[in-house]
Amino acid sequence: MFRLSVRLAFFAASALGLHASIAAADDAQTARGEYLVTIGGCNDCHTPGYFFGNPDSSRFLGGSDVGFELPGQGVFVGRNITPDKETGIGSWTREQIVTALQTGQRPDGRLLAPIMPWHAFAQLTEEDVTSIAVFLQSLKPVSHQIPGPFKPGEKVSTFMMRILPPGETAAAAPK
Repeated sequence: MFRLSVRLAFFAASALGLHASIAAADDAQTARGEYLVTIGGCNDCHTPGYFFGNPDSSRFLGGSDVGFELPGQGVFVGRNITPDKETGIGSWTREQIVTALQTGQRPDGRLLAPIMPWHAFAQLTEEDVTSIAVFLQSLKPVSHQIPGPFKPGEKVSTFMMRILPPGETAAAAPK
């Protein structure tokens, strides 16, 4: 009986040690993902208030309140990339996030907005892009429905930045 108790204690301790090692590895991967999201500037296009000089940290990566108008393509607003299942990417698997970052392909088959620099993210190592996915999945879910995308000619319900080709006229100041 004593030997069995010692063996069980050994296996329990081994399992706890393994669990601690896995947790430490996950923590390191999450920290790496946070670092990459930070230097990648994801906050810029995916956090409300950023383009007004006052990012809303309570809705970090919860989706922008400003869209980008691309000539002939429409207006695209930075999506909610928190793990909220209704308004964010909470129903996406880790592999689907990695695929979107490396190929521009969303799980529903659509392509990411042309303004999203997935071509740059495609150059990251598999380890780095997976770390980004792990970090995104670790975030507090933010319930924030983002409008759009808007097709050319559709009425836009958000602020937008207009990207004009050379020779075009900027919009007149509001009266």
